[in-house]
Amino acid sequence: MTKLASASINTFGPSPKAIESPSEQLITLTYGQLQGLIRETIQPLQDEIAQLREERDQDRQEIASLRAKLASLEKDRDTLSENQLIQLRLIHELKEKVNQESQSPATTTKKTTDHIDDLHRLMIEDKTAQVSIAKAARLLGISKERMRQLKPLILKDDRFEIGWASVAGRKGTVIRIRKFL
Repeated sequence: MTKLASASINTFGPSPKAIESPSEQLITLTYGQLQGLIRETIQPLQDEIAQLREERDQDRQEIASLRAKLASLEKDRDTLSENQLIQLRLIHELKEKVNQESQSPATTTKKTTDHIDDLHRLMIEDKTAQVSIAKAARLLGISKERMRQLKPLILKDDRFEIGWASVAGRKGTVIRIRKFL
């Protein structure tokens, strides 16, 4: 009898094994409720997709802008490179001209021959065997720079010799008359 009583107690109501978990329970929804739930679930995802597409479009525009800027900078760089090449060529041409002019022999004009003749005459009158460039410039009344320009012509003149000597405690270029040597 105890077995019978325990069996009837055990069969009263649903058995513990027959209780379903909440995820397995059957629910009833209308079509409109189901649509609303799906919309509520999908809407954040659609918003996120729209935002990502907008960001992608902005990134594409930014990339296009950067490409255009890069192309512009490359064009500017090419222009600057061409200008620099032109400048270097011009500088080289100018240097060549200066070198050619400095290597070309000094031209003798009436004025330069007069200066050289006056220098010879004044040195003989003063009975001066040698003079510095500065003193020669003072004797002729010209600048030291102009006197330095006359040096190549003085070297060609057989009446003179140019050398080095101590003048006023400093070593410098002197002009000597050959006849006094």
